[in-house]
Amino acid sequence: MEDASMPVVGVVIAIVSSFINGSTFVLQKKGILRARISGRTYLSDCLWWCGTLAMIVGQIGNFLAHNTAPAILVTPLGALGVLSGAILASCLLQEHLNIPRKTWICVVLLWVSVLIIHSPKSESVASRTELEERLLGPNYIALVVLLLAVLIGWLSPAFGQSNIMVYVSICSLLGSFTVPSCKGLGLAAKEAFSNFSTDNRALYLFLCLLGILIVSILIQFAFINKALESFSSNMFEAIYYVVFTSSVIIASAILFREWETLSIFDCLGILSGFITVSAGVTLLNISQGAVLMWSPAKVKKE
Repeated sequence: MEDASMPVVGVVIAIVSSFINGSTFVLQKKGILRARISGRTYLSDCLWWCGTLAMIVGQIGNFLAHNTAPAILVTPLGALGVLSGAILASCLLQEHLNIPRKTWICVVLLWVSVLIIHSPKSESVASRTELEERLLGPNYIALVVLLLAVLIGWLSPAFGQSNIMVYVSICSLLGSFTVPSCKGLGLAAKEAFSNFSTDNRALYLFLCLLGILIVSILIQFAFINKALESFSSNMFEAIYYVVFTSSVIIASAILFREWETLSIFDCLGILSGFITVSAGVTLLNISQGAVLMWSPAKVKKE
């Protein structure tokens, strides 16, 4: 019975943090717009700082949730943040909730239900030693670092302000570092601080994962604000959610192998959820009139 209650705790924490995270982009976007009108930097706007504080609280909630339930179960609940963000944006940013956007909200709710039903309910990595083997085994991390170098070093300066997928891809790939780091920190901390005098290896792993987590969050934070300066908060949050969730699930499948406990029926259920969300994103883009262009951003002349 004790093991069965742990996913419930993770789900509850994830739901609360999702609603908090849903307000971050809207509050930061509102702060950026107010600062732009007044000719000040958004760092001096109190609403922007409220959004930043909400992001910090939400990240702490995500850390706790990912250490009490599998990532494939927790991460899709971020869709609730998309819903709360859309409603808040309609109030603060006057972003109209038309019929296609309301359809998207229904689609998100459907997908959350499908994934909760079919997701694994138990962890597959239970020790620090097994965690190290998973982290050092695949070449996934090297591939992600290479993609990030290309996106940040080349695509972001050239196409970032004209194509939302550049910033979304950067933040989502960094998310494939933050979530495994959160899960790994919990496992490493148990051994690092309970056996401090005899197991320095666990302490080194804890510090390494903590460093990766902090750097990833800071870079995400910078590119999220770049995206909010150029694109609609609703459009960014929805597309970011889908790509971020996909990246995290792929990372969890490779690093933590949470799919091993799933049946073919469960895999088909999760796959149908992804197809459903893809249709929802299409409706969202049509409703927002989004145009994705591969053209260099124009440099403003001083």
